[in-house]
Amino acid sequence: MILYLSMHRSLFSLALMAGAAFAQPAMMPKAELLWPAGAPGAQGTEDVDKPTLAPYLVPAGRGTGTAVIVCPGGGYVNLSMDKEGDQIARFLNSLGVSAFVLKYRLGPKYHHPVELGDAQRAIRTVRSRAAEYRLAADRIGIMGFSAGGHLAATAGTHFDGGDAGASDPIDRLSSRPDFLILCYPVISFTNYVHQGSKRSLLGDNPDPKLVESLSNETQVTAQTPPTFLFHTNGDTGVPPENSMMFYMALRKAGVPAEIHIYERGPHGVGLAQTDYPLSSWPGRLADWMRVRGLLNSAAR
Repeated sequence: MILYLSMHRSLFSLALMAGAAFAQPAMMPKAELLWPAGAPGAQGTEDVDKPTLAPYLVPAGRGTGTAVIVCPGGGYVNLSMDKEGDQIARFLNSLGVSAFVLKYRLGPKYHHPVELGDAQRAIRTVRSRAAEYRLAADRIGIMGFSAGGHLAATAGTHFDGGDAGASDPIDRLSSRPDFLILCYPVISFTNYVHQGSKRSLLGDNPDPKLVESLSNETQVTAQTPPTFLFHTNGDTGVPPENSMMFYMALRKAGVPAEIHIYERGPHGVGLAQTDYPLSSWPGRLADWMRVRGLLNSAAR
């Protein structure tokens, strides 16, 4: 028992050290426009009208060839770009995984399908540049937190194989992510609803058919990508039933999935660096990725 506690305290100390490293000021990569000539449906030319992708690339010789597009949360009105963006990207880099933090357009100025279009463009863009980024084109996942989790889940349930006749070569590629990572995600717009996210994404009086379509637990099929989910029982902002409903739909469809529901913890914890039990979730994610072969080197 003493050895067991000592080992876990040591692991917790390492987690705190890692958290301190993430917290240190560091040069953030330059974000690149998803549509250099202007995003479709743009309602202006300000920063909020320009979706971008910031590449956090693993140095040559140290990468696994796996990539994750990170969608920060914020209720579809803000973006938690540090706690659910930069810090997450640096954690993924520590696993040898290249990360791409997505700045997608937000409500109430923009509504669906603009946000989904931004996420799909991000997936296609990374896939189109896989060789340049030393990535495997079939190991590109998407990760989201809270409302960003809804966006990631939407990308995983509403995808297409690309438009073979498109003039833009990026649009010819599939928008299907190869795996999903959903952290305290908004999933449903019909049960256990986070009303703020629903209103920001769909407006005040959305079509009931659209509401059903974007309740992603109803959209899972056998083609939905393998999924990792993490939530807390104490989350009063986005109830954990959201993750549970999506997990059960994945299970019914025969899609490989893993879920972790922690007893304690509020909404929006990020890496939970100073919470010993909760800070273990990144380790569980790393284990899941390792089991799925996503941390085995496939670098080009």
